[in-house]
Amino acid sequence: MKSLLKVVKGNDRLKKIVHWMLIPTGEARPRTWVSVFINPFFHKKGKNSRIRTRTRMDVLPFNSFEIGEDSIIEDFSTVNNGVGGVFIGNRTLVGMSNVIIGPVNIGDDVIIAQNVVISGLNHSYTDVSLPISKQEVVTSPVNIGEGSWIAANAVITAGVTIGNNVVIAAGAVVTKDVPGFCVAAGNPAKVIKRYNPTTKLWSKVN
Repeated sequence: MKSLLKVVKGNDRLKKIVHWMLIPTGEARPRTWVSVFINPFFHKKGKNSRIRTRTRMDVLPFNSFEIGEDSIIEDFSTVNNGVGGVFIGNRTLVGMSNVIIGPVNIGDDVIIAQNVVISGLNHSYTDVSLPISKQEVVTSPVNIGEGSWIAANAVITAGVTIGNNVVIAAGAVVTKDVPGFCVAAGNPAKVIKRYNPTTKLWSKVN
């Protein structure tokens, strides 16, 4: 299988043909036969994990997709691994109407509320002679630590790492890393509270 993939990747014409067979031109959703007959052999679903029937799974076999034990992806969400793998840990909830575009790694025991966008993808805009849609796609992984809570309508941008036990407030736009045991809010998001292990209290940050 690895040798076959190497041959395909090394031949631009063959790569285009295979890509067309997997995905209709200009679309992100894989063909039905890929979802039904191919993806189950490449992707991992943990015990008791659930992906609701109204979830749009734009996942392809050439990048990883994994969901851990007892995790749920709720209805009306979209998961896309076209430009990078998506890993969802154990006992993690992906709420309704979320968009997750790889490369994204989400830890165990994470809660992601409604209408959250998490994207490891960005579009280059360096060449002003071309429309942005024709320019290079760039990626940088998003990492979300275990035990964190991403509240409704938050946006997590490419390249961001969120530590363990972090709260991202509703509507926050996270463009920079957030260390563990913090609360971040605003646009762009800033740390507003931090857990003090000595006092065992959450303290405001000036």
